[in-house]
Amino acid sequence: MPNPTDAEAGTGPTTAPDKGLRGGSVGLLASVTLGLSCVAPAYSIAVTLGFVTLTVGHLAPAALLLGFVPILLTAFAFRELNREMPDCGTTFVWTTRAFGPLTGWLTGGWVVQIATFIAMTALSQVGATYLLQLLGLRSLADSGAAVAITAVALLAAVTSIAYRGLHLAASVQYVLLGLQLAALLGFGAAAFARHGATAPSLTWINPFAFDGFGPFAEAVMLCLFIYWGWDALITANEETRDGERVAGQAAVISTLVLLGTYLFTAFAAIGFAGTGTGGTGLGNPDNAADILSTLAPPVLGTALAKVMQLAVCVSAVSALLTSLVGSSRGTLSMAAHGALPAAFARVHPRHRTPGFGTVFIGATAACLLVVLTLVSTDFLGDAILCIGLLIACYYGTTALACVWYFRGRLRDSPRDLLLRGVLPLLGGLMMLAAFARSAHDMYDPAYGSTSFHGIGGVFLLGAGSLVTGVLALAVVRTRFHRFFRDGRTTVAELTITED
Repeated sequence: MPNPTDAEAGTGPTTAPDKGLRGGSVGLLASVTLGLSCVAPAYSIAVTLGFVTLTVGHLAPAALLLGFVPILLTAFAFRELNREMPDCGTTFVWTTRAFGPLTGWLTGGWVVQIATFIAMTALSQVGATYLLQLLGLRSLADSGAAVAITAVALLAAVTSIAYRGLHLAASVQYVLLGLQLAALLGFGAAAFARHGATAPSLTWINPFAFDGFGPFAEAVMLCLFIYWGWDALITANEETRDGERVAGQAAVISTLVLLGTYLFTAFAAIGFAGTGTGGTGLGNPDNAADILSTLAPPVLGTALAKVMQLAVCVSAVSALLTSLVGSSRGTLSMAAHGALPAAFARVHPRHRTPGFGTVFIGATAACLLVVLTLVSTDFLGDAILCIGLLIACYYGTTALACVWYFRGRLRDSPRDLLLRGVLPLLGGLMMLAAFARSAHDMYDPAYGSTSFHGIGGVFLLGAGSLVTGVLALAVVRTRFHRFFRDGRTTVAELTITED
């Protein structure tokens, strides 16, 4: 076990203690599949491209490209930290080793889990709505109660799959992701082939053509959301063959595949429909909430448009499954290192999965969905919008943790300086700048659907999540004394959680 000085200075790699998970369950392809699945590419591009186009017009591909830059830089930080400290706790372990237990528990643990809970409520709701529409039950799809009941059923189904093991989850994801990518590529190819479609132009990716910083920043923030989720694959590093190397490779590969898929779809959609404000134009506000549902019938025909609708439904369910897999392994690591109750560290003896954590997270997401639905559908929408604030917070902190942890080794080689220093530093600063910008924008009462005493409801939900985390931190510090006293070293070993 490294001494405290080693842990603080980042002078040597550590090996993840055995937590009882089934090692060697997945390889590189399965890891990439898990990462892509959690992003929900079909759903993400469907609900985001229209809003990006409303903001910057034909420069939407440029926004997708620029929004990818901090994501890629952050992916390098994740890869280097995973090579050094392969642990299913990922950001929790890494930020604790770099900045100490307070930062590790709050930004690497709490923020990640809250963002995932909110995302799971949204994904289950979207999946339920699309499923009911596909089944021809449009009246039920318009009923909040029916959607909530169906969403809870979907959560129960994916919880059952996740409970039974990562290998089963990965096998299911091959099919679900394959359908998504085939639908998006088929849509793009058909759109390009349609008579009258405009050929892509290099001006659409010109980063200097934005009309001011405001639209540019807003578009890039929207694009951050559609890339979020790939890091879930790294939580399976202890179950991946050669996980300290393969999981990091999969992180970079998955982000590059996402970029290519999104750019291809965006070029095709803009080339076919244009950015006009009428009809099927991407500048029409009526189309913004789901651009693929609008364009699929004229591009693919009515029958094949159903396939695109199925792809978006499958995309949401697929991301829901991977979110549950990643989140349960995060809480497993926190409990194994003494930062959460011991129940979360229980691993099913046959399935070798964090059984209690998986069921707890699935049930909690279901309860949160029901509560937010009962409060207000607008409230649920604003809760989803505040995820961007949480994403920028923990991605930025993790990127800076990479620089700080490796600070003593940055002069060892040009590679270390670039991949462990310069690139993660740039990524971290970009993420924190996005955090500040999004917080500023969300403060406006006109941002989102709710407000309270002249303050935007989205800001209150995002900032409230962080403040609640600080309060929760104050409570857990009184119970888990050893972790908060020796956090930098306890995350390098298994700890018996205090009762």
